[in-house]
Order: sequence, then structure tokens, then C-alpha cells
Amino acid sequence: MSTILITGANRGIGLELTRQYAADGWNVLACCRSPENAHDLNKLAMQSGGNISIHLLDVASDAQRISLAAQLKDQPIDILFNSAGVSGNWGTQGFGHCQTQEWLDVLHINVITPMLMMQDFTDNVALSKLKIIANMSSKMGSVTDNTSGGSYLYRSSKAALNMVNKSAAHDLARKGITVIALHPGWVRTDMGGANGELSVEESVTALKRNLANITLADSGRLLDIDGSNIPW
Repeated sequence: MSTILITGANRGIGLELTRQYAADGWNVLACCRSPENAHDLNKLAMQSGGNISIHLLDVASDAQRISLAAQLKDQPIDILFNSAGVSGNWGTQGFGHCQTQEWLDVLHINVITPMLMMQDFTDNVALSKLKIIANMSSKMGSVTDNTSGGSYLYRSSKAALNMVNKSAAHDLARKGITVIALHPGWVRTDMGGANGELSVEESVTALKRNLANITLADSGRLLDIDGSNIPW
């Protein structure tokens, strides 16, 4: 049985990733900050026939990451999916409105914690058959695609994540690990808003298709929802 670890599994894309991979027979390690309050995730786990296990993980907590890594020592993880992320307050991301602490908070969650997750769980991924690390990025992190300006906090965090992804792809190639950055499309979630072009089900179906088709030769790419390259 293949195993996937998903951060931010209690809602939105993370929850739907959990649902679909469990339905496909995968062992899903579903991680979230407050398992006791993750009612949809708990219900899904109860219905999964044992395919879903829920784990306490605030990705910003060094102690919780280290604790989970110790619990999962020697557990092969075919896909490490860094799905947890934040947008920051969209109302304070325009020029003249950016504030230091909020920006640092967004960078911490969207850039630093995926890197630390990769460091903490690389050995687990290396033990697996598929050996994939997926980082949830965004087309908004593309410099080429930026034709509107604004969104300084979110754009900069995803651009930085793309660079982290690229460096990790080089560094982990010797272990046979594919490191990929994924754009989920504009999705109707709390972050994407009600006007998004895709449902979470449509987005996750496409994300899974992309992950099923990648090889080590794809490592370091930023993939659009249709599997094409997004320019840096």
C-alpha cells in the first residue's frame, strides 16, 4: 500500500486530497493543527476503513514536527505533500499597506515550513517506492505571470517557495527523490474565494493526475494544473 503524508488536511484542498487518496486505497497520514476540531476530517477518517490516520501537526511548531518525525521513523512515505499554507490578509497586500510581522508570518508558513518538512521527512520519502515531494505553490509566484502587481506578501512567498523547490530538487536528486511545485488552479476555497474557476474536487483530480505522471526528470518544475510548465 502506498503512503502519502498531507499537511493542512483538515480543509479545502488538503481535505480533498485526503479523501481522494484514501478512496484509491492509499494509506493517508492526515496532518492538521487541531485534530479535535477537524470535524470533517474525523468523519472522513471514520468512513475510510482505516486508510486515514490523523496526526497533530502545526507545521510552524518545531517540537511537533520533530515529534511526528520520531513517531514515523522508518515509515516509507511515497508522497510528502506540503499543502498547508496561508494567504495573509488580502486587504493589506497592496503597495503602501504591507506590514512587517504579517509578511514574516506568511513567509514562515509558505516558505520555511515546507523546507523544514522536507528536511525532517526526507529519509521517509527515500525509503519509499515513488519518492515524491510535492510543494503547493501558485502561478502567483511566477514573475513572468505577474501582470497586475499587488499581493506582495503572497506572491513573494510563493516565488521564494519555487526557489526552495528548485534547490531541493538538485540536492535530493542523489537520493532519487522528485521534488515538484504544483499550481492547483484558482479553486473555490476559503483562500481562493467563491469566484474560483475550479471546485476542490476538480483541482485535486488534476493534481493527482500530474503526480501520477511525473518522473525524476521533472524534478524542480513548477507545474500548471494542466501539467504544463509555468514560467518562472
